[in-house]
Amino acid sequence: MTAHSHHSGGHGGPGRFVPHEAAKVTRMITWASVLVALVLMVSKLSVYIQSGSVSLLASFADSGLDLVASITAFFAVRYAAEPADEEHRFGHGKAESFASLFQALLVAISAALVAREAVERLLHPAPIHQTNLALGVMVVSIVLTLGLVWLQGIALRRSGSLAVAGDQAHYKADLLANVSVIVGISLASFGGWPMADALIGLGIALWLVYTAWQVAKGGLDQMMDRELPQVDRAQIRKTTMEVEGVYSIHELRTRASGLYVHMQFHLDLDPDITLAAAHTIVVEVERRLLEIWPAADILIHPDPKGKAEPHGIGHFRREENQT
Repeated sequence: MTAHSHHSGGHGGPGRFVPHEAAKVTRMITWASVLVALVLMVSKLSVYIQSGSVSLLASFADSGLDLVASITAFFAVRYAAEPADEEHRFGHGKAESFASLFQALLVAISAALVAREAVERLLHPAPIHQTNLALGVMVVSIVLTLGLVWLQGIALRRSGSLAVAGDQAHYKADLLANVSVIVGISLASFGGWPMADALIGLGIALWLVYTAWQVAKGGLDQMMDRELPQVDRAQIRKTTMEVEGVYSIHELRTRASGLYVHMQFHLDLDPDITLAAAHTIVVEVERRLLEIWPAADILIHPDPKGKAEPHGIGHFRREENQT
């Protein structure tokens, strides 16, 4: 649909992409991610065995955990795209949230392993062998990682996948780590600063801790049903109020679940119109919202303006400024 393409191309975030198209993109990019992680892990391990570089070992550890994280994302995006079933009436989108939290845990573990090895090398320095080979594999790693991050960026613009975003965060961190490894090996081998390799390793560990938090935050927001950004909520209100017959919108609740969003709200309508007329207005509101959020699950409750007493338990009611 033309409207879908327009909106999904111009904005990011859950719900704004046609589900089957987004799922196809995430399936393809997770294949690429697994393959790149596998190639990098094997190449770094083989060269580390020959060179003994702690920075290279740090990068290998990260690539090894990236492989596990990429495999997790590989399966998560496929399960998250499965339609709702009898046991999961809201779908399986939160599988992506679980995947991102697992990815964050793996990054944190990687940071701890890197820091431990770097401290060990600081206390007990050892020479780096096969320097040219070690630098060579890192250059290859940078090229492959740059290519993957670029492809993941395209995939994110076409899907908004939380699992892919978490995977991309891994590889962006890898880019910095790989450049740092080259600096560390060069300073240790050619600059006469043997501690540089270990110090760079510590720097990588700190960066990985920061990355782990960023990845975890996105997953936790979805797991805790955090509201959509205020700009999206404002657009929901604006779009709804543009429909003829809608007097006001209240009790708007939104949440994201993988590629999907769920939104529910009450509409104030003319109390004297028929149920059929009210239904027509509700359907039109839904149609317009689906043009912007093709992957939205929408629940609308019509109220007779001025004649509807508060209903539902107060725990979930939060009055806001009306738009």
